[in-house]
Amino acid sequence: MPSSPQSAQRNARGRQRIAQEAARLIAESGIQDFEHARRKAASRLGIHEEALWPRLADVEQALREHQRLFASTTQPGALRQRRASALQAMQFLQAFQPRLAGPVLTGLAGDSSPVILHLHCDDAEAVQHFLHDQQIPAEARAWPLQLAGHASRQHYPGWEFAADGIAFELVILPEDAVRQPPVSGDDGKPLPRATLAQLRQLLVDE
Repeated sequence: MPSSPQSAQRNARGRQRIAQEAARLIAESGIQDFEHARRKAASRLGIHEEALWPRLADVEQALREHQRLFASTTQPGALRQRRASALQAMQFLQAFQPRLAGPVLTGLAGDSSPVILHLHCDDAEAVQHFLHDQQIPAEARAWPLQLAGHASRQHYPGWEFAADGIAFELVILPEDAVRQPPVSGDDGKPLPRATLAQLRQLLVDE
């Protein structure tokens, strides 16, 4: 039976509240995973039925609005700084076919946002050895991602470190993920990523 107009309106308000709370968590609490932020926001608001949650695209739009209202003077500078740092890092890591992903690419990066780079190498230890040889202290981590052709998320290894006050997350993916990038768990579409050349052009166009 179709829902009543009142029920549909109530559900729409609930989705909006979740999106706004998720955006606040991302902007103020340093949470970078939109899915995690959405889940945490829904839990806080007591809305547990996933069918009543907003799309990740709605969370992204809510974050843009939050930044426009509360960080319009600081966010553009933080974004430019991180894109410039990402360019240097990608040049440094060219051997691993780096791709920029996440908020630094989409334009949503703020003061607490890391530079997220996907590196492509079938031997994750090769990246570890490279960082060690370059005397870059890094901590091991794992990130959940869903690659194209996979039914669910898997955890992929990587490394995180900080340079000049900016956090970097290096996620190690199989070499064939260059052509089959991670996808959104929301709609199955490929996640936005940029090559070194594309990032360089993005900086020129700013």
